[in-house]
Formats: sequence, C-alpha cells, structure tokens
Amino acid sequence: MDLSVTLPEKLYLLAYHPERERLTATDRLDLVVRAAALVELLQRGLIREDGRYPAAVAGGPTDGLDPLSAALLEQIRQERRRSWQSWVGRNRGPTARAARVVRDGLAAAGRIRVEPRRLLGLFPSTRVVLTEPRLRKSLVASVGSALKGPLSRVDPADAALVALVDAAQLGTVLTWGGRREFRARIDKLAPAAGPVPRALRRAVNATRADGAAGG
Repeated sequence: MDLSVTLPEKLYLLAYHPERERLTATDRLDLVVRAAALVELLQRGLIREDGRYPAAVAGGPTDGLDPLSAALLEQIRQERRRSWQSWVGRNRGPTARAARVVRDGLAAAGRIRVEPRRLLGLFPSTRVVLTEPRLRKSLVASVGSALKGPLSRVDPADAALVALVDAAQLGTVLTWGGRREFRARIDKLAPAAGPVPRALRRAVNATRADGAAGG
C-alpha cells in the first residue's frame, strides 16, 4: 500500500467505481471523508478521546497531513467541544465541502484528474478520472487481506480502513453480503478506528432519515 495516501484519500478512492468511471456514495461522501480524517488524526496522535469528544493534542507532527485532516484539526483546536458524530456531520467552515477538499488534494498530487463537462449540454459538472488505477486496486486488496489474513498481522491503518468502509456501506468495496459474512472480523478490527465508525454510522442514518422526511 502507498503509505503517502491518508485515510480520507483512501476512502475517496474506494468510493470510486472504476467500471462505471464515477464516484458512488455521493449522498454521504462528505461524512465518510470527515470520519476518515478524524481517524487519521487519532492514529497520528494529533487528537485523543476525551470522553464523548475529540480533543487536540499539542505538539504532534503534522507533516504529510492531507488538506482536509489539517483543516479539521484546526477546527477542533479552535472551536468548542463537539461529539464525534457532530464533527462527522459538521457542514460548516473549511470542512463543509469535505469531499471536494479531498478531491482537490488528490488532483493536486496527480492521483486523479478532474475534467469539466456539461450535463445535457447545459449544466456545468465535473468528471473524476483515476490516473493511478493500481493504487485503488491495492487499497481493495488491503481490505481483503485485513478481512481474510491473520488478525495479528493487520496494520492498524488497514483495520481502520475496513471499519470505515463498513460503516459507510461502500458497496464498491464490500457488498451487503460481504459485510454480513465478515461481521465478526469487522467488529474485531473496528477498535483501531476508535469511536469514529459508530459516529459515522449514526451520522449516515441521520442524514438518510432527514432525506426521507424531506422527500
């Protein structure tokens, strides 16, 4: 796996459907990458669990942070305390359009290409193109290894990746049947992501409930 790719970037790439050449889970992708940024900060020791809240840790190394994780860390440092679920669902400030922040960072690094286009010849839109398809394949392989290989050999980043894919219900990586088949293994991997997968699952459910009520 390419260790220079952070968890938010991995989740964004895994949400991409290579055959259809488009992003999936767009209704919840902002939530997913914000959750991944929280785990990234946790695993780097830049935030810690403080009861029901994340708290910033002073003096931690921030080298190599992706733009979303860096912006989220600054928000946690400056704003009042919020629950994990609140940060996952936080749609204000510099992390409001979280998926776009991750997309632009990946594009700047040359891992994807963002092409402007018009839907029906009228409405401006964009098309995301993978420039490193092997990178996404390696991420999918890492998820498979974490689910099927010896538990003692699973890297914490890969364990967290699986937990987030499960909570986000990313069918491009793990189908409903696969999540059911590997439920016991996923539950053993989930602690590597701390309280974030549960917060993500609740945020996704809340978003869907709001959408259903609005419809």
